Amino acid sequence: MDNQTDPHPLLKPRAWTMFSLAVLLLGAAWIWLNAAPGGATTNGGVPAPRAGFQAPDFSLPDAEGNSITLSDLRGQGVLVNVWASWCTPCQAEMPAMQRVFEEYQDQGFTILAVNATNQDSQSAAQQFAAEKGLTFPILYDVDGSVSRSYNVTALPTSFFIAPDGTIHEVIIGGPMAEALLRVRVEQLFEER
Repeated sequence: MDNQTDPHPLLKPRAWTMFSLAVLLLGAAWIWLNAAPGGATTNGGVPAPRAGFQAPDFSLPDAEGNSITLSDLRGQGVLVNVWASWCTPCQAEMPAMQRVFEEYQDQGFTILAVNATNQDSQSAAQQFAAEKGLTFPILYDVDGSVSRSYNVTALPTSFFIAPDGTIHEVIIGGPMAEALLRVRVEQLFEER
């Protein structure tokens, strides 16, 4: 019996050590070869809009069919507010937005109220705007392209955009208080 060969040579401690080392080296090589280069963490896509990033440009129609383009508003402070007429927090913040718009529009501030029409209806949005006496532009995102490019996951979502076109702040949810709106608009003017 002493002269028999071991039927399981891989069960020896040294063999396990060599096998483990080989697996570790192969794993490290795989990670190194497949690592994303610095700055490529979005897999080639555009990063989600956030403070300090350039606001994605868009053109959307208003109720009369006129197209409004965000980049045409460079030099102004802009609030892009994505909303729907059925959204209770959206409904609650619109009167404050209207008052702030009236106060600051002559100083170079505007609001683009982007209705998530793919989740709403243009007629409901128009009726809501008329009932509330909204005078800032109401735009219609019929296919949801702006909601997707701005990575909107909740309504309302607001983007305060500085005159140079960069996003100053993103506020998800609402309703935004009038005092908060005033402070954020004043901060946009400080960016000039």
